[in-house]
Amino acid sequence: GNGDLGNQGIHQMDIARWFLGENELSPHVLSVGGRLGYIDDGETANTQIVYHGYEKAPLIFEVRGLPRGKEFHDGKLWAGNMDKYQGASVGVVIECEGGRITVPNYTGATAYDKDGKELKKWNGSVSHYENFIKAVHSRKSSDLHADVLEGHLSSGLCHTGNISLRLGEKKSPDEIREAIKGDKGLSATFARMAEHLEANGLDLTKDRLQLGVPLTMDPKTEKFVGNDKAAAMLTREYRPGFVVPEKV
Repeated sequence: GNGDLGNQGIHQMDIARWFLGENELSPHVLSVGGRLGYIDDGETANTQIVYHGYEKAPLIFEVRGLPRGKEFHDGKLWAGNMDKYQGASVGVVIECEGGRITVPNYTGATAYDKDGKELKKWNGSVSHYENFIKAVHSRKSSDLHADVLEGHLSSGLCHTGNISLRLGEKKSPDEIREAIKGDKGLSATFARMAEHLEANGLDLTKDRLQLGVPLTMDPKTEKFVGNDKAAAMLTREYRPGFVVPEKV
């Protein structure tokens, strides 16, 4: 499994990548996270940041597997008590020089100026299922709103983020802050995540987060550069007779 990064995250990664106009995997990736706040047999992070360093602007994704505070740990209360950022809980925020666009769901978006004044609102959508069925009937891939390559790229952003995290080591909050201090957006995101975990009663000096390994990728070949361990995790060792070929 890929945790909620690969479950819900692909949808938000996809929308964010759409806004950025990026049609390749990111050249730089780094992740910070851990499985904190409850004890189970899961291995994937329930709280996580993934930083994709695109040239135009970074794509930063956050995973929240806990409510906004320890007083909401009764599972029945979680639904309406999750963290929000700029008006979005499960959503996308596109931050620009003159304001932002908040996409809080799959049917609408709102643009605001830098003072928070609403500038424009968009509403309306077409069912993905309906679009797929129509394309099946027409036998024309051009009728699809998104080619399968789009799904591959947005899934890949989740996978590469998880690879960075899995190769990392547990660090103190100060060590993590020091490692990421060169990027303002990433530092602010980590501060937000640390505050969230502290609100859930966690002491990050004891319940340590994992600082992932910074990875560099060649977006053209979709191969990691300079890290053999990361490169090996882009695929798996197949059993003879059940091998996925390099080219299909």
